[in-house]
Amino acid sequence: MTAPGESAVVEVDAPVAAAGQAVIDVERVGVCGTDVEFFTGDMEYLHSGHAAFPLRLGHEWAGTVASVGAGVDADAWLGRRVTGDTMLGCGACRRCDRGDQHVCANRFEVGIRGGFAGALAEQLVVPVSSLHRLPDSVDATLGALVEPGGNALRAVRAAALSPGDRLLVLGPGTIGLLVALIARAHGAEVHLLGREPRSLDGARSLGFTGVWTDETLPDLPFDAVIDASNAPTLPARALELVEPAKRVVYIGLAGVPSLIDTRTLALKDVTAVGILSASPGLAGTIELYASGAVDPSPLVAATVGLGEVGAVLAGHRPHGAGDGPKLHVDPRR
Repeated sequence: MTAPGESAVVEVDAPVAAAGQAVIDVERVGVCGTDVEFFTGDMEYLHSGHAAFPLRLGHEWAGTVASVGAGVDADAWLGRRVTGDTMLGCGACRRCDRGDQHVCANRFEVGIRGGFAGALAEQLVVPVSSLHRLPDSVDATLGALVEPGGNALRAVRAAALSPGDRLLVLGPGTIGLLVALIARAHGAEVHLLGREPRSLDGARSLGFTGVWTDETLPDLPFDAVIDASNAPTLPARALELVEPAKRVVYIGLAGVPSLIDTRTLALKDVTAVGILSASPGLAGTIELYASGAVDPSPLVAATVGLGEVGAVLAGHRPHGAGDGPKLHVDPRR
């Protein structure tokens, strides 16, 4: 991408692994809402200075290790199927030392922040320390869903659900549906609230019966509410709907400031948790996919080549695409 709304497929030099790095042959990449925000020019990092054009997108990916740099055990990594962490901390600050590299003030984000080239290419170079091995039961489609799944898993963990607890998910997009699938696998009674008929039908197609609009939502006590939407009004709605002494989790981001009344938060004795990044949830997500406890593959509506990415970012759905919210890219096409 060279500017909002401007993108092209270009030839660049093949990446070379520096010390501690690996070159990945990319097999599959997910197109994310963050990528769309870059395309429209609305992404906050463009305005804060954390990102600038030109840039190469792509942070949900799966592939195979093609080469490694100095100091990397080639026998351990060459030919391995992998995915990787988006957040690359500096490795030297207090946050990185305590294992919170995903909130390092000086972090790179693959395909997003600091000019670190993303996975929408035939090859990607990343630190070996960011890689996660994929078992044979996790194919390229599932591998490229690990990163959004890690976000969803962290949101479910933050909700602190027990089997039989009732969860309401606001926003049945990719993250919301992953949250719902993971929470159901953990024994929760899952409900979803949305607006768009296609997304509501998609939730029902996954076997969820508690799928509602704001007008049809029943008056039920919810033990947790997870806001996975981009609507600025829904953070306050989540706080309104959750049971006292329970939890709200905020993982969705609106394009404008969203407000809650902290008096309501305190008077209801509610715990509110914010989630940024999949980093602490990647390994657990791979385990869920590998075991078959969660199968998110129906979320992928279509897979296209690099030449079609611009149209996808502009909102075009490929001919023959299914009803799922996620579109994937195979750079080898």
